[in-house]
This record gives sequence, structure tokens and C-alpha cells, in this order.
Amino acid sequence: MMTQNGFPVVTALIVVPLIAAVALLFMRRDWTVRVTTLAVGILECLLSLPLLGYVPDGAAFQFVEKADWLPALGMTYHLGVDGLSLYMILLTALMLPLCVLGSWTYIAKRVTEFHVCLLLMTASCIGVFAALDFVLFYVFWEAMLVPMYLLIAVWGGPRRRYASIKFFLYTLAGSTLLLAAIVAFRQVGGTFSIPELMEKSYAFKFQFWAFLAMALAFAIKVPMFPFHTWLPAAHVEAPAAGSVLLAAILLKMGTYGFLRFCLPLTPAASETFAPLLIAVSIAGIIYGGCIALGQTDIKKLIAYSSVGHMGFVTLGIFLFSVKGVSGAILQMLNHGITTGGLFMMIGLLYERSHSREIADNQGLGKFMPAFMFLFGVFSLSSLAFPGTNSFVGEVLVLIGAFQGNPWIGFAAVPGAMLAAAYMLRLLQRVTWGEPAAYKPSWGDLGLREWAALAPLGILVFYIGLAPALCIKTIEPSITRVLSVMEAKNTAMGLTKDMSMAERFNLAAPLAVAEAADAVSKEHP
Repeated sequence: MMTQNGFPVVTALIVVPLIAAVALLFMRRDWTVRVTTLAVGILECLLSLPLLGYVPDGAAFQFVEKADWLPALGMTYHLGVDGLSLYMILLTALMLPLCVLGSWTYIAKRVTEFHVCLLLMTASCIGVFAALDFVLFYVFWEAMLVPMYLLIAVWGGPRRRYASIKFFLYTLAGSTLLLAAIVAFRQVGGTFSIPELMEKSYAFKFQFWAFLAMALAFAIKVPMFPFHTWLPAAHVEAPAAGSVLLAAILLKMGTYGFLRFCLPLTPAASETFAPLLIAVSIAGIIYGGCIALGQTDIKKLIAYSSVGHMGFVTLGIFLFSVKGVSGAILQMLNHGITTGGLFMMIGLLYERSHSREIADNQGLGKFMPAFMFLFGVFSLSSLAFPGTNSFVGEVLVLIGAFQGNPWIGFAAVPGAMLAAAYMLRLLQRVTWGEPAAYKPSWGDLGLREWAALAPLGILVFYIGLAPALCIKTIEPSITRVLSVMEAKNTAMGLTKDMSMAERFNLAAPLAVAEAADAVSKEHP
């Protein structure tokens, strides 16, 4: 295997959980299974530390690992990290030990199988964000379906079968479209290598259909309005750890797909469909906020808030500006931290009160002050309060929107107002509302629960108060993608005032020197 840095960091992050998952099958005691998975989670965090050595202005893809897989079919085992994927890989590694700690006492049946699913999910998600071969990406993309399905179907709530099947069918439908696009790129581009495909240019007609297939697959995964209907059911029925992984990691695969594939591979189609996707994003922001405002179930409220928050991410992506896309990537990370923390806290609250209804969990500030302190931190972050992580990402997206078109910015502002309305209403009632009845189980956070929540709480303030490092890391990769996109469209002769018929007549140029040079000089 060829490795850029000597030690195969990314492969280790994928293989260690897989080996541990097999080892768990031979363990008999539940306590041993939990401790082993926690140890593997801590090891994952330690193994991911070398990724902090990523050089923003260096090669486009770093920590590159490459080996032959199926040479006859042109498939390679090709992994790498750039500014688009770095923080999602780090967040995935962090979430494993936190999910183990958060579900330590809640999961009492099939403990071994539960932790095997967590390990498989971790390996699959890291593979998705690191894969630089289209088939390898698809293998990891599909691999995460089974453990997530099992987490909902086996350890979920009363309607777990309905929620798990709906999640599986929606995602499988999107995966089928993605597979069709992958095969099409292999036929036209002659390779499965993502960096090599980025160097090529394609006729608009091909881009149009390839973009539609990929965009639908990614829109379902995000999920964008109106493909969001599987999300609330999956969140509500999933165990706390499942909801955390779903919110923190899985939803980001869709927005990552837009950034990794749609923008650099189908730039002309992306520019053509951008107004539609911006409109759908704003609709999702407003819709998610309005529906969340009317919820009485805390978990369902947070689930619908995710529709609105992810709307800001897709809005930022299709603004095609450095600030807008920077805000989108930062919001991908921020949403994972904040909403992941909220779902974990709702799981801890459900263990105490056995209800997720707001009316059954009022007045907790008097009995659980430490719990409500952290709940307040994540709630304020969710509504993008200044000083928290979400504020930075949301402001960058809004700045990008106002710079591109003030009307887009004005249209997105009500989403921020709605977030303040439903989160402050929830926080006020849960903290100071009149409790229906005191429950002896309303004990405050223990040491294990502090350990599960404190890292996320620290990140809320670290990114909120010192976001420069994150922005500095991701901006060069964004600039590369946008410059390649612009160079390809210019070489093709695309202009904004072209009709659809004129666009369909645009053929791929024989050579796209600017676009190819912008990419080939950067990756190893």
C-alpha cells in the first residue's frame, strides 16, 4: 500500500472498530463489552490526533493511502482527507466513546449486538468521508445502512419497525440513484477515481442527468424538504445513541456528497439547479421551524429543528461563495455537536422520567441544576446565540446570502427567529415550568454523564469564541472546489443568461487546462 505519511492513519480508524466488532462477539459479560467498546472509542480519538496535523495550504488531499483493489475493473483502495472531510472524520471518532457512555445503563438487552452496531457505524462513516474511489465510497455508504437500521428496529421505541423500514426504504432509493450515477461516470470518465474524475469535464446533458441522480440521493440523506418525512420517525423511535449518530454524522453525508461530487463533477448542472435548491433550502428552514414550534414531544421538536438547521447548510453550499460554503461546512460540524448533545440529554432525561413530553418534564431547574445548565448551553447553541458555535456558521451563511442576493438573506432570516421561538419556549418550560409531579428519579448528572456531555459543551464555546482555526482549515479546500467549478463552466462557455435549450447544446471541451491544472497540482 502507498501511504503519504508512513502510518496509515485513516485505514487504522476504519479497521480498529471492525476488529473490535468481531472481538465483541466472543465476549460473554455485558460489562466487558461496554468497557471494551469504550476503550476502542478512546483509542479512535487518539488515532485521529495525527489528522490535526493537516496543512490547510498544502496538497488538496492529505494522509493519502492507495492500493490496488480490483485493477481489472479500475477499482482502487484510495483514501484521503481534505478540508471538506477533516472535521467530520474527527467528529465521528469523538462520538463513539460519548455514545457508549451515554447509553451505558439504558441499553439492557442485546448489549453485545448494540455495541457491534456502534462500531460498524463508526467504521462505515469514516470510510464515507475518506473514500477517494467512487465504488469504495458507495460500499461504505451502503454499509452504514444495516447497523443504523438495526439500531432503530431492535432498540427503538414502540413504532420502531415502521420507523426503521421507512428509513431503510428512503435511503435505499437514494442509494440506487447514486449507483446509477457512479456507473455513468465510469462509462464517460473512464475511471472510479474521484480526483481523476474531478480533472475531467462533461457535456451539459450528461451533467444534467448525473446531477439529478446524485442530488436526489443526497437530498434524501440530508434530508431536504420534502424528502424529510423519514427523519422525525427515525429520531423519535431510535435509542439515544442512534439519534446522536443520525443527527451528528449520517445527515452530513448528504451535504458532504453535494460538496464532494455535485459541485466539482457537475458544475454546470449545479449552477443551473442552484436557484431551485436555494428555494427548497429556505422552504425547509421555515417549514422545520414552524413544525418544531408546535411540538409537545421534546425529541420530535429537536428532530424537526434538524430540518431547519440542515436547510442552512444546503443554502450555504449552493450560494457558491467562500463565506457561504465555509458557513455550511462549519454548520455541519456545529449541528453534529449541538443536536448530538441535545439528543443525548433527552435520552438521559427519558431514563429518569420515562417520558419525552414537555408537560411531564417541567421545573427541572430546581431538581437538576447541572443538567439544566448543559441543556441551556446546547439550546442556546441551537438557536445560534452569540458566543456559541452555531452562531458563527449561521452568520457566515447569512453573510454569503446577503452578498449574493439580499432577498435570499431576508428570506432565510425568519428561520433564525423561529429557532429562537421554539428553543426558548422549550428551555423556559423545562427549566421553570410548574412540574406535574415530582419524580424521585430526577437526580442530577453523574460523573459518567458529565464525561459524555462535557466534551461537546466545551466545543460549543471553543468554536463559538475561537472559530478562526476551523475556518482557516476549510477555506483553501472550498476555494479549490469553487475555482475548479468556475474554470470548467468558463471553458464550457456557460453563461448565466443561457436558456435551458442552449445549455443542453453545450459539449465538453476537448481540454480544460485551467480546471485540470487547479486540481492536479494540488493532489499527490
